[in-house]
Amino acid sequence: MSRSPSSATPAPGFAYSRAQFQQYIEDALSFARSLGASDAAVEVSEGVGLSVSVRKGESENVERNRDKSMGVTVYAGQRRGNASTSDFSRTALEQTVRAAHDIARFTAEDSAAGLPEADDIATPAQAARDLDLFHPWAIDAEGALQVALRCEAAALNVDARITNSEGAGVSAQQSHFFAGNSGGFRGGYSSSRHSLSVAPIASTPGRRGEDMQRDAWYTSMRAPGELAAPEAVGRYAAERALSRLKSRKIKTCEVPVLFESSLASGLLGAYVQATSGGALYRKSSFLQGSLGQRVLPAHIDVHEDPHTPRGKGSAPFDDEGVLTRQRDVVRAGVVQGYFLSTYSARKLGLRTTGHAGGSQNLALTSRLTAAGDDLDAMLKKLHRGLFVIELMGQGVNYVTGDYSRGAAGFWVENGHIKYPVHEITIAGNLRDMFLGIGAVGADAYTMGSKTIGSVLIDRMKIAGL
Repeated sequence: MSRSPSSATPAPGFAYSRAQFQQYIEDALSFARSLGASDAAVEVSEGVGLSVSVRKGESENVERNRDKSMGVTVYAGQRRGNASTSDFSRTALEQTVRAAHDIARFTAEDSAAGLPEADDIATPAQAARDLDLFHPWAIDAEGALQVALRCEAAALNVDARITNSEGAGVSAQQSHFFAGNSGGFRGGYSSSRHSLSVAPIASTPGRRGEDMQRDAWYTSMRAPGELAAPEAVGRYAAERALSRLKSRKIKTCEVPVLFESSLASGLLGAYVQATSGGALYRKSSFLQGSLGQRVLPAHIDVHEDPHTPRGKGSAPFDDEGVLTRQRDVVRAGVVQGYFLSTYSARKLGLRTTGHAGGSQNLALTSRLTAAGDDLDAMLKKLHRGLFVIELMGQGVNYVTGDYSRGAAGFWVENGHIKYPVHEITIAGNLRDMFLGIGAVGADAYTMGSKTIGSVLIDRMKIAGL
């Protein structure tokens, strides 16, 4: 079960209780009304964390963070103003509300501005839904350093060719917030997220400085007990670095490309970006007007479940207090819905989908995927082409869909990895890439709030020699 702070007493590690946050909300809303605001919304939050890093067996950094913030949005009719503060004193609260109100008074009217419709707001019972998101890690700096040292040592001990390290790190973070608006919404919850990472460097004997390869791996979970073992993370990161030694350049060609599952989430992220309200109402998306249209193959579905226990993207309501719901985002390749906040929905003449703040626990699946479609099976489906394990740069144009990224990976012949490759660029257009998804592996991996297996795209341009 999750362990949210009680109403009156702060949870361990926090300086403020939910009751205090609730009182700040009521005070701010009351003061906004006294200034003549037509509506207002307030959110108060606090975050606490510990981060440590080590390198080559020695401690590098130990950092503790404690942050707090109050954000205020005030409406004067259809004029909107925002202000924030990290000072929770009564004087600062009133100054922040007044600043937001003054901004609203002198801002141009916007017909889409305003609180969500009452029918879209989560009820108190819905807002209080427990999604098991809060699992503090009772670890001190010395304990965190020991975990990081174990992880790095495991990587360095895999093989004599692991000659260096960019270090290992441990992060333990927890936060809580409470929000409310003059429309009656009240809600908040606590959450946590912890991680462990390492980045070893491999080199070929006799060619040190000429053939050096770096790779990394990490584990991130809501609950510390669900993190992968430090030794497992270190060993896997080292194996990845070793596999890239003696990388070659390849000639320019046009071949099928298989994206490793940990990278394929980026394709799903690109889809979300292209179907998000901001890009759509600004007409800056290549998927403009795609609702009800097929943009992915008929064997592809995308499902969203914001209520997955301990999910990285789980939330009972969005940043505006709108109730979140499970839904099919894409069914049989056809777009069923966009990702809309109240504002972007109004700009488009649609209804909010509860996505102020982004997508929530997306899973892309293929109706063609069999239980045995692991990575080896996907390499056989690739047959001859490029298996990508690293992408570099941000070469995505969401207006046109043009895609161009630096890449590294492996050349595959007859369904088997032949040798590692580097210093190449892969290019295509996202519209064609989406429609060209031929297979999705059963090797599903969750990266952040997106779950997807390895993805095979039928054809992309590879720029090499």
